[in-house]
Amino acid sequence: MFENSKLCQLFNIKYPIIQGGMAGVSESILAAAVSNAGGLGVIGSGFATPIWLEEEIKKTKALTEKPFGVNLLLQNPNVTELVEVITKEKVPIVFTGGGNPLPLINHFKEKGIKVVPVIPFARLAKKVEDNGADAVVAEGLESGGHIGKTTTMALVPQTKRMLQNIPLIAAGGIYDGKTAAAALLLGADGVQIGTRFLVSKECQIHDNYKKAIIEASDENIAVVARFTGHPVRVIENELAKNILKMEEKNPFPEEIKADRFAGSKVAAGNVDQTPLLCGLAAGGISEIKSCQEIVEEIITDAEKVVKELAEKI
Repeated sequence: MFENSKLCQLFNIKYPIIQGGMAGVSESILAAAVSNAGGLGVIGSGFATPIWLEEEIKKTKALTEKPFGVNLLLQNPNVTELVEVITKEKVPIVFTGGGNPLPLINHFKEKGIKVVPVIPFARLAKKVEDNGADAVVAEGLESGGHIGKTTTMALVPQTKRMLQNIPLIAAGGIYDGKTAAAALLLGADGVQIGTRFLVSKECQIHDNYKKAIIEASDENIAVVARFTGHPVRVIENELAKNILKMEEKNPFPEEIKADRFAGSKVAAGNVDQTPLLCGLAAGGISEIKSCQEIVEEIITDAEKVVKELAEKI
């Protein structure tokens, strides 16, 4: 049902499922596994160095012959060098976030690289389309990590109304067939999923991090660092509680730097002092599965939901 969507045709993938480029988490093993499963795997460059990114791109190429992408965080002070690496390695698709992508769109497109900005507001969709973007990700506040102000349910249809031709990818709170189908019914051409792939067998985060996600509910997932202008959604742990207490004292934004939340390895399994980036979708995730199983399950269940809805109508 979804195999011939315009997003699949644009990216040359089997299913319209994009793995979120989670900084410090989305490495070659995870990205390749999602691409091999029929979706689009994405390396999250975050605040990484150019050397790290080049190595991960080469590792990904060795693990899959399928297309994959890189998420480029424009706040990275090494962004110019990262762009050079992406261009040199001829990465097929680049997702941008955390800054203004317009100056880079033409550069990438001249090199044959597709550009997909991640946006938090509907009005930005038209601007990036007018400036040559190939697709756009509308990311609602239900997502993990750095979040916007609009819910996915409100953002997706409003963004769709702004677009003329390019595909729309919905993100934020999507983790299974029902939520994926809901995003498509709202007007999306595909979905971007992060938290569900965190709890995959191939994801390289610590098992304690995965366990924390499985045990999390909507009641213990918090938003911290609002005062910095870059709020972050995390699982509430000792670190998060300390930051929330700090916020009560009206600190300077510089006291908590953005790179502190650029992914987490959970050193030695310490889940108390590590930012456990996580979306609200965690409340619906109960087990660890392979990326292949996750992708196939989402597609199968989404098709079932759409079929059942059609029968009701």
